[in-house]
This record gives sequence, C-alpha cells and structure tokens, in this order.
Amino acid sequence: MTGKTLRSLMLALALAGAAVTPVHAAPPAQLKTQAPGYFRMALGDFVVTALYDGYIDIDPKLLKGASAQDIQTLLARMFLQSTPGVQTAVNAFLVHTGDKLVLVDGGANKCFGPTLGNIGANLKAAGYTPEQVDLVLLTHLHPDHACGLATDDGKPAFPNADVYVSRTESGYWLDDETVAKAPKEMQPFFKMAKDSILPYARQGRFKVFDAGDKLLPGVTSAAAAGHTPGHTGYLITSKNQSLLLWGDLVHSHSVQFARPEVALEFDVNSEQAIAARKAIFASAAKDKLWVGGAHLPFPGIGHVRADGNAYAWVPIEYGPIRSDR
Repeated sequence: MTGKTLRSLMLALALAGAAVTPVHAAPPAQLKTQAPGYFRMALGDFVVTALYDGYIDIDPKLLKGASAQDIQTLLARMFLQSTPGVQTAVNAFLVHTGDKLVLVDGGANKCFGPTLGNIGANLKAAGYTPEQVDLVLLTHLHPDHACGLATDDGKPAFPNADVYVSRTESGYWLDDETVAKAPKEMQPFFKMAKDSILPYARQGRFKVFDAGDKLLPGVTSAAAAGHTPGHTGYLITSKNQSLLLWGDLVHSHSVQFARPEVALEFDVNSEQAIAARKAIFASAAKDKLWVGGAHLPFPGIGHVRADGNAYAWVPIEYGPIRSDR
C-alpha cells in the first residue's frame, strides 16, 4: 500500500467516524428542589434524627443588647444577608431509644407561612410515620414549636403520642386568667398554643412535668427559662454520651455565641434568658457536650467551643452513623 493510498484510507475512515458521531442533547432542566431535611447521628444505643421544618427570616432589629453596627458586622463575618431578614432554621429532633420514639418539638405547620411546615414530610422521608411517635416533648409553646401538633382540621398530627410540656409553661400559655391579661397583640399566640394542645387534652394525652423531672430512661428535662416562663431543654443520655436539646436558647448563631448577652425581643424575661444562655454555654463547652438547637443551621447539632471570653459554634460533620464516638 502506497503512502498516498494509506492517507486516502485514513481520511475516509475519519470522515465516516464524523458522520456517525451522535449529536449531544441539551442538558435536562435545572432541578431546584433540596434533599430531604433529615440527618441522623448515633448517641450510645439511641439514634437521633434531626428534622428540618423550614426557615424564618428574622429581622436583625429583634436582637437587643448590641448596636446595630455590631450586629451587622457579626452577620457579615458569617456571610449572612439581613434582607429580607436573616434566614433562620426551624428544627425538631426525633430520638429513637430502642423502646420509644420521642419527638422534641412539633414544628409550625402553617402558622408562620409557606416556608415552614415540613416536619411531617421529613419524618416520613426519614423512614417513620406520625403514628409511630410515642411522646412529643415541647421545649415551649411558641407556634413554630407547637402548631405542628395539630392537623388543619384540628386533629392530633401524632395520633398515638402523649404530649409533654413543663408545668410552668402550661400555666402561662393555657391559663385563662393569664390570657385575659395579655396584650392584644399577643392574643393570637395564646390561641395558637391552646389550639395545638387541645386535640391531645381532649383525649387525656396532655401531660405536665416539673423542671428536672426524668421523663423516661435516658431523657431528663432541663430548666432553661427566660425565652418563655417554662422554656425547657431535654438532656438525652445513652452509654455515657449526652446531647442537650436546648430549644430556643439561641436564635442567631452568628451573633449570640460571640455575644451571649444579646437577647431577642420576644424573650419574656431577657435577663433570665441571657443568664440561662451563658450558664449552658459554659457547661457545654467545659464538658464537650453535644447540643442541638431549634434555630441553629440545620441539622442544628454540634458543640460549643470557648473562644476567649465568648464562644463559637462547631457544627457536626456529615458522615455515616457511628456508635464508637
């Protein structure tokens, strides 16, 4: 075969290959839905599943105890935008003890608009059903924690569960005399609290406890009053590992770890809320305690680290469920 013939053959083969090369199709449409909002971790013999209910945009003006400039600086340091508000997660936590399925806080349902109300869907995505929940432990009776207890038609969203709240919290939100004395702008919040609890109270499934009470093996209530009169955390313990689910101790991770003295306008007793935050931060940092927060960035689980005279948030790392840690 001569060189000219070889070149002709190679050219023919190249042209033939070009002719059958497929035309690449356009990429599929962009998908803008997020992954299901659940995250699991092992805690001794327990399994804890964080559940994402959604988010609220919090106006930085609600943070009190630092100048507006200081707050904006702390937000900017964490690359957070404050328009239309600071995106703030709403989390609940499901604890499987082996014997009981315990839900800490019930989400907002539709009480705060379309960005919330995903606890039920994410509970199912995590492999459970509302009917399987045995206990619901409420940190407090604000609507973003309690409205999810009831369906839109006023039935129990967790039909086989007993609902627990601290005696002090119940006495504040569900007492007719207290409600009558409350400012007009607060009346809807009292009504939402009552409507959330009523389906369980009618069935004798609403329970109260005192601060420090042990509610079942491995689950003990922990007083954290201030944000509300009976605001309560729950200490979950298994095999010498502990996790404190602290509810609304923190509303802004970018501000309140660095400046624990910054309170929220909605705190019923800001001095008490600040004292609780400082005490729990100090204890959690010293003991290297796992903590979980309702308004920390999802999944809301991590550690508190001392940072000079202040503190820093150290979130959990995504990974497999490991019981050896």
